[in-house]
Amino acid sequence: MRALRFWLALALQLTACSSQYKYGPENSWNLHSTSELKNKEFWFHDAQRVLYEKLSTPPNQYKAKNVIFFLGDGMSVPTVTAGRIYDGQLRGVVGERNELEFEKFNYVGLSKTYCVNKQVADSACTSSAYLSGIKANYLTIGVTADVELNDCKASRLPQNRLSSIAAWALRGRKSAGLVTTTRVTHASPAGVYAHTSNRDFESDYDVTKLGQSPGNCPDIARQLIDGEVGKRLRVVMGGGTKKFLPNTATDAYGNQGQRLDGRDLIEEWQQTKPGNARVVFNRTDLLNTDAQSTDFLLGLFNASHLAYHLDDSVDTPTLPEMTEAAINVLARDPNGYFLFVEGGRIDHAHHETKAKKALDETVQFSEAVRKARQLTNPWDTLIVVSADHGHTVTISGYPDVNNSIVGLNSELSNVDQLPYTAISYANGPGYERFYTSTDGQVERVDLRTLDFSNRDAIYPHGVPMAEETHGGGDVAVYAHGPWSHLFTGVYEQSTLPHLMGFASCLGPGITYCDLQPKAVYNP
Repeated sequence: MRALRFWLALALQLTACSSQYKYGPENSWNLHSTSELKNKEFWFHDAQRVLYEKLSTPPNQYKAKNVIFFLGDGMSVPTVTAGRIYDGQLRGVVGERNELEFEKFNYVGLSKTYCVNKQVADSACTSSAYLSGIKANYLTIGVTADVELNDCKASRLPQNRLSSIAAWALRGRKSAGLVTTTRVTHASPAGVYAHTSNRDFESDYDVTKLGQSPGNCPDIARQLIDGEVGKRLRVVMGGGTKKFLPNTATDAYGNQGQRLDGRDLIEEWQQTKPGNARVVFNRTDLLNTDAQSTDFLLGLFNASHLAYHLDDSVDTPTLPEMTEAAINVLARDPNGYFLFVEGGRIDHAHHETKAKKALDETVQFSEAVRKARQLTNPWDTLIVVSADHGHTVTISGYPDVNNSIVGLNSELSNVDQLPYTAISYANGPGYERFYTSTDGQVERVDLRTLDFSNRDAIYPHGVPMAEETHGGGDVAVYAHGPWSHLFTGVYEQSTLPHLMGFASCLGPGITYCDLQPKAVYNP
């Protein structure tokens, strides 16, 4: 009774606060000018708004019918911060006050990203962790740490093969699918369905090139077509036609395949599917797809990875468009679904130290999350957003508020009196662009002579490398929907599928359905 009186009193107080502070679009916390930041009343009301929102949001303890896991490849915390600022500045608001779509979620945690044998992870071992719940070795996918790199024999042993949350969903009589801006055989999406001792075994050509036998090392593309999980995925969208076509054939854009076994895996995919199985190769055909009459959907939109969004490739669908199509197809299953969505080219742009492209891909990733929220019900759909690993990108110095995040810092170096960028990397390619050597003296190039407005601008870094490396820091986890409050705190990355499995009653561990009473959202 005392608890009831407390919550009734709190509700009345919050209602009064809501009226007093006039929360709403007409009093937006997002600013078009920095002048309001000097007003102490602004900060007081802003903090009270956040407090009000948190107090008025009860934990959602319904069963998750659907689970959508968004993976921003390489989306470190500094990437999210810079992406938030970049997005806000594009929209004409103070970037620091902006929020990406997933930053609006009520529950946030941190996951540790290391591999079993590496302090700094790659996208392969991490995909085993966040999809199968077991940490693995660097460069391996869907297998335990008993499998070493290139040990094909060990990777085929049943006891060494991991089961992903997509497999859990299929066993739970749900549908499953994946969407990515990389090749669908790339490391992150491959974790949904494949088991391999080397992430680079994407086709039988790759296996042979790396000195192994395709008969002993089933390639990843083949596992998507023949594997127990791969062949049952209802939606597969991304790039990589060359991994599926023989070297005697070309794709819709005239790009040659690379398979040595003569198999046309795209044709095989369509012929082996029951019902209406649709294959699309461009944005026009994807947008014209009738989800209500499509039982299976395969979209391959480039020979390799999809083009960067800023490159504005002809007739290539965006990540939000692919996400919408995938949800529309999967939502036909009355039992629900698991969907994996990857913004994979955030990572690639960082490796090239092309910060503007990395941030633009982050904004596109945010827009895909926004589309998913629009198409789903938060009472029966759990949405989790995270990254596989970080990068070495930082925001440094003391730039003024709303200083261009992709431009030069508003201050000069207090040592050489030369400008530096707001964003920089610890290592990366093109080192000679930023330093000159005269009579043994190494000096920085005056960055005012370089064009950082270009979408392909390479950003400064310290250690010269062929490409920028991953970072070893923890990455953020954002959750919204049923049991999203479980995702707070600091935990191993391998905890993620177990939390998702609990909320949706999937997998080998304890689930919500093991508890009483069971609450299911029933509109």
